[in-house]
Amino acid sequence: MNKNQDERIAVAGRIYDLDSEVCRILGTRLSRVFNGSRDATIRELAELMTTRTTGHLLRSELAMISNMARTIPEKEARAKVMTEYNEILHLVEKIPTSFGTVDILDENIAKLNAANLSGRFAEGNHFIVCIGRSYGSAGTDIGFALADKLKINYYDTEIFVEVMERLEAGQDELEDRASFAHHQNLNQNLGLERNRTIRQRIKEFNRYHGLPKEDAVFFNQSDLLRDMAQKEDFIVMGRCADVILSNLHIPHISIFINAPFELRARRVMSTDNLSYKEAVKLLHRLDRRHSHYYEYYTGREWGNSINYDLCINSASYGIDGSVELILRIINQHTNHNIGNQK
Repeated sequence: MNKNQDERIAVAGRIYDLDSEVCRILGTRLSRVFNGSRDATIRELAELMTTRTTGHLLRSELAMISNMARTIPEKEARAKVMTEYNEILHLVEKIPTSFGTVDILDENIAKLNAANLSGRFAEGNHFIVCIGRSYGSAGTDIGFALADKLKINYYDTEIFVEVMERLEAGQDELEDRASFAHHQNLNQNLGLERNRTIRQRIKEFNRYHGLPKEDAVFFNQSDLLRDMAQKEDFIVMGRCADVILSNLHIPHISIFINAPFELRARRVMSTDNLSYKEAVKLLHRLDRRHSHYYEYYTGREWGNSINYDLCINSASYGIDGSVELILRIINQHTNHNIGNQK
């Protein structure tokens, strides 16, 4: 076993043990992120660290652990597990094939930025940040890091999973079209749809209340976001959350993160191990897919600056610089008490 594999195994062990400790403190096994045996789970986690294309899965699992940890009522116990979480996160980010190691910074553009930034949220309103992003702009990395800086929960694919549970549907029945997990089929499998039996069609009609499956998911997702907004501060990635919350008159900050197409392509070549031609093709397909999804459910143009409070060219600042920029703006224009849990 080489040194890198030893490091991945060690980090995976700490992740599993942290999950166990958080659930022990909370006194429940129902919310365990990892329910398999320790050895098998560690092997799976170590495997996730070997390829950047699976980084979103590892990030999602870490986010779920931190979300649970922040609910620990006892301050000292919460601080202890969050310290361990932060240490694990830094170790994961240092692994060459893990997420967050490929920045989007364009140093020539960055030199032009002085970043000299000199109450939307009243008491009783929770602090919510909705982030839209183009693939390859490091928007997901920025959102994940921002949640940690603010010490608030981070949600992405977890919302889709929760909606599937509400609908009592299997995740293999419907793809998460709001996700950037592009290993999924980017097109609807019309052949499978045509081959469904009458009994299957009736069952789905009842399950989705007579709505197309995608619409049922979207409306349940909207209800879930409304419920979440009444209970906690959080960051949510994509999912038309900005428009959903606007229509519900729920205060939030909406951000769109983008970068020059060429830089996005170069970053995707590195993160997804693709040729330049493959990266360009993937970006065009994902841009079309997410533009159509957003415009279909909101009536707005995806990525149009007038639809967001803040638009960021992440190539101008990089991941860390973009997080710092957002934090400066938040601190200047809100007086909401967030990020103070240790």
